Amino acid sequence: MFSDKVGESNSLLNDSRLPSLLALRCFEAAARLEHFSRAADELHLTHGAVSRAVRLLEDELGVALFERRSRRVHLTSAGRTLAQAVTGGFNLMRNAVSELRASAQRERRWVLSCEPTLLMRWLIPRWPDFQARHPEIDVHLVAGGGPFSFANGIDLAIRRDDFVWPSNYHSHALFAERVGPVCRPDKVTTWCTGKGSKATLGPNAYFLHTRTRPDAWKNWATATNRTLAVETGQSFEHFYFSLQAAVAGLGVAIGSWHMVRDDLDNGVLAAPWGFVEDGSHYCLFSPNSLCDHSPQASLLEWLKEMAKKHPSEMPGQVTR
Repeated sequence: MFSDKVGESNSLLNDSRLPSLLALRCFEAAARLEHFSRAADELHLTHGAVSRAVRLLEDELGVALFERRSRRVHLTSAGRTLAQAVTGGFNLMRNAVSELRASAQRERRWVLSCEPTLLMRWLIPRWPDFQARHPEIDVHLVAGGGPFSFANGIDLAIRRDDFVWPSNYHSHALFAERVGPVCRPDKVTTWCTGKGSKATLGPNAYFLHTRTRPDAWKNWATATNRTLAVETGQSFEHFYFSLQAAVAGLGVAIGSWHMVRDDLDNGVLAAPWGFVEDGSHYCLFSPNSLCDHSPQASLLEWLKEMAKKHPSEMPGQVTR
């Protein structure tokens, strides 16, 4: 005699196989929304595909899961039993996937994109301090300017807010942009006329321009109520090159205070005409809001600390 717990290997009583995941997903969405068309929209499928998947599931289980009434569907008793189990199972899977993704996010290297000149002249010289404070945070620095997309492998970005970015991006202000003419200290008396607030550039000053900020001189002159004929001079492909040309004594360039502050401290450059805010700001952009005490929030706090030093703290500098 055989126990009634032992049956044929292919008996339905011993069939513990699960239905297809697609069929269960279609069923779960339809059960939750009580509507096949809405379930189809959520799953990016057609109404017919969802309906067929549910019908195949009913055939496989041998029970009716829905009562179909006009455009709406309602769960049967068997449907409610299955919906409760399937919903719980999907929630467990979603939670596990979220935890794994969060863990991977914490462990993987981030990519921080920063405008090239700011990266070279301000961020990199200070980066060892960040690494010393946060050795557990692994960040890869890359150069990039202007519009960007987080879909291209960038996790965070530092940009000047002179472009339109997607409304779902989060921006965190770091510091106001302040600009002014800079040149080598031994060239000041040659290219500067007047003293104090009336100081201006002399007729023999040689202007350095950059194609990445073509209106820099004009904007500075407007902000300081000066009239300058700055069409002449030499133009460079990038902002960084114009500043290096100023360091070399080739002429006078418009400098961003944060990008030349180290050269000012070291006496490599002088800014006898001071700095003024040009109305723009540098910001840290992120795809989501930053959680308190997260590694990203620690980076933001550090960036703000590095940016605290104000031009008024620099001898001989003026702001407006």
